[in-house]
Amino acid sequence: MTIAFQLALFSLIVSSSILLVTLPVVFASPDGWSSNKKVVFSGTSVWIGLVFLVGILNSLIS
Repeated sequence: MTIAFQLALFSLIVSSSILLVTLPVVFASPDGWSSNKKVVFSGTSVWIGLVFLVGILNSLIS
């Protein structure tokens, strides 16, 4: 169970770092929002899902 928690936490950190870099680039580009809207929404929903997964796994471990 601890390995699953660590992998979920690592995935959350990696996805947060990716979103931290890509979101300002998408919003700064001239046609970025309209062409990359689906990518932003899917990345955000993966991040939210990982937050809930880490929370659930944390409650099971402790």
